[in-house]
Amino acid sequence: MVATSEAVVMGVKSGLDPAVMIDVINAGSGMNTASRDKFPRAILPRTFDFGFATGLMVKDVRLCLEEMKSLGLSMEVAEAVGRLWEVVIREMGAESDFTSAIKPIEKAAGVVVGGEGRQSRGEVSVQRALAIAGRSHRSL
Repeated sequence: MVATSEAVVMGVKSGLDPAVMIDVINAGSGMNTASRDKFPRAILPRTFDFGFATGLMVKDVRLCLEEMKSLGLSMEVAEAVGRLWEVVIREMGAESDFTSAIKPIEKAAGVVVGGEGRQSRGEVSVQRALAIAGRSHRSL
């Protein structure tokens, strides 16, 4: 959820249309539950009502991190995700919907993803974005 949020915020900051970005992500191997379900239903329309509280998400992430540490593991990505969720709960509150995780990321970037306040500086066609994504994917 937070990784997809960061990617879409970066795209909007670069002038891409967030709906087109989600279509492109979902057309390839980057599709995930955030891009497939949460963005179209709760983030792009700015309703932030998917139905799972930020407090519950943070509780789950904290439990995972505690277990990781008890096993003597170092999981850099999980720790980074944990730090992001701590920002979300601090800024949005435990009762907020977890889809509001994008808001602190938007705030830091100075953009809004989706809704009528969408700030997209450019229009990139789906075909062009798919061509760019395909070229980037092949170079990996």
